[in-house]
Amino acid sequence: MNILSAHQIDKQYGTVKVLDQLTVDVPLGSIYGLLGPNGAGKTTFIRIANRITAPDRGELFFMGHKMRYSDTAKIGYLPEERGLYRKMKTGEQALYLAGLKGLSKTDARKRTAEWFERFEITGWWNKKVEELSKGMQQKLQFIITVLHDPSLLILDEPFSGFDPVNAELMKKEIRRLRDKGTTVILSTHNMSSVEEMCDHISLIDNSRCILHGNVSQIRQAYKSGEYELGFEGDAKLLEEVLDAYQCSVDWDAEHPGKARICAPEKAANKLLSIIISCVSVTSFNEILPSMHDIFIRNVKKTPRL
Repeated sequence: MNILSAHQIDKQYGTVKVLDQLTVDVPLGSIYGLLGPNGAGKTTFIRIANRITAPDRGELFFMGHKMRYSDTAKIGYLPEERGLYRKMKTGEQALYLAGLKGLSKTDARKRTAEWFERFEITGWWNKKVEELSKGMQQKLQFIITVLHDPSLLILDEPFSGFDPVNAELMKKEIRRLRDKGTTVILSTHNMSSVEEMCDHISLIDNSRCILHGNVSQIRQAYKSGEYELGFEGDAKLLEEVLDAYQCSVDWDAEHPGKARICAPEKAANKLLSIIISCVSVTSFNEILPSMHDIFIRNVKKTPRL
């Protein structure tokens, strides 16, 4: 089941078409990567999903029904442009915004205290927002976004401004929310985070979706038959045997007994049987393309408007 579906969404500002027949299906309970270069249309789609703006054409569905404005109460949205009241105290601001989202004073205080402890900012409860570092403000903004326990969480570049330790803390909390049943849409340029966290992705470029699907399946589909090999034995014999099977070898000059093999026409099991016929194998790993490489390859081949 999809928590959010967008069918053939069009959006145009003046003469500029920002979204063109965009279709996106976000599976329930997943972390969904929304990818694309700057100006591709990601933020416009997010604004449409939050009912901040309306599409010119197309339909949105939420939990199987045509989306209503009331559904936005079940969405938490962390925009890339952060918005906090800088003169307000940190705890006071969280409680105020939680109240606007419908939480009682008791629930708001309980949940805010739990999240402050989880993010290790309890000592900043009575500090003004302007006294917080950028990373601390980012934590506060995230907490405010999730306090009302949304079914769908939309995060636009959530790791910007974080050091590696706090980025890992954020990733841990996002996964924990996913495991509890929250669906997460992650809009990011950080391809390593996509590989590490996302179950599915859509790649938007020039207002259209040019690639979508399960991350593991996409990486498998783009593999080129390359393998990393560790071995013991006669390297010259190995090269001769592989050459006879139209397989190329790139030797690791710094590490004897290591090589990269390109064999696009050979299945992994067949290639391994060829190799063990002449040397002893210590390691054998298929090389899958990174999401960064797949992103660049697809964006480069899309005609520029």
